[in-house]
Amino acid sequence: MHGNVWEWCRDWFGEYPVAPEIDPVGPDSGEYRVLRGGSWISFGGYCRSALRRWRTPNRRSSLLGFRLAQGRTGQAR
Repeated sequence: MHGNVWEWCRDWFGEYPVAPEIDPVGPDSGEYRVLRGGSWISFGGYCRSALRRWRTPNRRSSLLGFRLAQGRTGQAR
């Protein structure tokens, strides 16, 4: 579901390479974490997982959240 809150991602923000990749790997460390999905206040075009934004990890807002996920084997990632 997109458009509820911007979702924090595990990835540190870094520029993507020029060539398209499937599931590109970001840098090992950084100042900003990736956000995806848009929030309830975003324009409709922002509410998609392909759009990335970034913030410092200590940022708090009613527009930011996270999604819980569990793998098929029962092990969280």
